[in-house]
Amino acid sequence: MDFAVAYSPEQQRFREEVRTWLEDNTLTEMKVPIEPRDFSADIYWYWREKHKELAKKGWLYPTFPQEYGGGGLTGDHEVVIDEEFAKAQAPRSFSDNHFLLTILVWGTEEQKQKFLVPILNGEKVSWNKLTEPHSGADLADYRSRAVRDGDDWLVTGSQVYQGDHEEADMMCGPLLTDPDAPRHRNLGYFVIDIPSPGLEIREMDLLPRRRKRAVFMDNVRLPGDHLIGGDHQGWQVVGTHLEDEHGGRGRAAPRDEYTDHMVEYVSETKHNGGTLGSDPVVQQQTMENVLDGHVQRILLQRTYWMYQSRMSIQHEGNLANVHGRESSLRIEKRVRDIYGPYALLNTREPGAPHGGRHEINAVNRAGQNHAGGSTNIAKVVLARRIGISRTQERAAPTPSTATSYGS
Repeated sequence: MDFAVAYSPEQQRFREEVRTWLEDNTLTEMKVPIEPRDFSADIYWYWREKHKELAKKGWLYPTFPQEYGGGGLTGDHEVVIDEEFAKAQAPRSFSDNHFLLTILVWGTEEQKQKFLVPILNGEKVSWNKLTEPHSGADLADYRSRAVRDGDDWLVTGSQVYQGDHEEADMMCGPLLTDPDAPRHRNLGYFVIDIPSPGLEIREMDLLPRRRKRAVFMDNVRLPGDHLIGGDHQGWQVVGTHLEDEHGGRGRAAPRDEYTDHMVEYVSETKHNGGTLGSDPVVQQQTMENVLDGHVQRILLQRTYWMYQSRMSIQHEGNLANVHGRESSLRIEKRVRDIYGPYALLNTREPGAPHGGRHEINAVNRAGQNHAGGSTNIAKVVLARRIGISRTQERAAPTPSTATSYGS
C-alpha cells in the first residue's frame, strides 16, 4: 500500500521558500535537542525572537485570522510548515493552541485584541492552567477560587504540571467562582498574567524530564476583563479548550519518527550474517508499528481536513486521541522488544541508537499518556460521542463551527 502524500506544485514552491528560511536561520546550536533537559534558555529566547519574524511572514500561526496577527493561509501551507520545521529541528511555537482557539470562540473583540493578538504576533506566550494537585484530570472538582472584589477578582489556589518551556506571559484556564452552584455551573475561565503579585511558580522534577511547574496563587488580583465568557460559564468555555486538546483540530503533518528510526535500524543492523530485519518475527513487529503509525496519521489528518473544511466533527478527533494513546504504547513496546537493552541507552550513552531518542520516548510515554486526562477518560468521551454510553454528548464549539474563522 502506498501511503505517500501527493503535493501540489504550489506546495512544493512554498516548501522551497520555507526550507531556505530555515537553512538561513536554524543554527546548529539552536536546534531542538533530543534530551528535553538540554533545551536551554538561550535556545528558547533565540526562537522567541525568530517567532516574531515568522509571525510577520504569516508562518507562526498560518491558518489563524489575519486581522488578529495570523497568516490567513490554508491548511496546505500549514502541512508544509509543520513538515519542514520538524525536519530542521526548529520549534514551531511555544504557546498552546488550546487557549487561542478558545478565545476566538468565547472572547470579546477587546479580549481578542488584548490577549490573542500579542500571541499570534509572537510577542507573548501562554500556558494552560488546568490540573490541580488533589483531583488531576477531574476539572469538575475544581477548588482554586476566584472571588469578586469590586470589578476585579482575587484568585487563590494551586496547579501542577504547567508549562513546557522557559517561561510565559500568561496562563489560562478555569477557576471556581461559585462554590454553592452545581457542578458544571460553578466555574469561570480566566487569564492570569505572569508575573503577578501573589503568584509563585516552582519547577517540578518529573520522570519525562520535560519542564513543568507547580503554581501557587495567594490573592492574585485579576482585572474584570481577564474573565473569558460568563462567571458561571467556565465549564462551557473550557469545553472548547479541551475539544482541541482531545484532538478536535487534528494535525496538519503528524509524524512517527520512532517507527521511521526502527525501520532504518532493522534494515541496517547486522545480525547472524544478514540484517536484523531478515528475521521474520522482526519483520512482523516492524510492520505492525508501520501500520499503527500510518493509521494514526490518517485519523489525525482526516480530522484536520474536516476542521479546515468547516465540517461537523463529533467523534473523529476523540477516535484519533484514543488510538494515539494506545498505539504509541504498542509502538514503544515493540521498539524495546527489538532493540533490547539498547533502547534504554540515553543521550549521554555512546552507541545509543538514534542518539537516545527511544529512551526519551519511553519515559515520555510513561507520563504523557495521562496528559489531557487519562486514557480511560478519553474512552468515556469517545463512547459518549458515538452513542454507546449511558449518557451522550456533542462536541464543544470551535472556531471551525462557532465563528466565521476556520482557524
